[in-house]
Amino acid sequence: MESIKTIKRILNEYKTIAVVGLSAKWNRPSHFAAKYMKTYGYKIIPVNPAYEEVLGEKCYPSLLDIPEPVDIVDIFRLPQDVPPIVEDAIKIGAKVVWMQLTIEHEEAAQRAREAGLEVIMNRCVKIEHGRLFGGINFLGVNRRLISSKKQ
Repeated sequence: MESIKTIKRILNEYKTIAVVGLSAKWNRPSHFAAKYMKTYGYKIIPVNPAYEEVLGEKCYPSLLDIPEPVDIVDIFRLPQDVPPIVEDAIKIGAKVVWMQLTIEHEEAAQRAREAGLEVIMNRCVKIEHGRLFGGINFLGVNRRLISSKKQ
């Protein structure tokens, strides 16, 4: 399990996220997470062959088609789809492979680690960012309805 210190360092240090499986549908978890991270200043690069554009950004059919450096490869795909994505992440020189909630693939994670990439599994980038940097809230909007401070 990755330490909180490691996750915080990754989110502080790396600012370009390729989101594999990013949906253009507003109600999908990938859309929520990417929109939230974009709001907090991260560069989002959508990766999904079904779309030409998502969140106002050019969408690429695969990681190999992205013409610029990528720091984090954020995976919103089924666990069985992870190994080839990890291989592409290695090929493009990504720094981190991040598998979203419910996504774990230990063999692919080990392959990424052997190639020098950091790996986060079964965690949501949006939830972790919100928890560590004060943005945890309903749908990415801090409504300030809950507080530990006395009124």
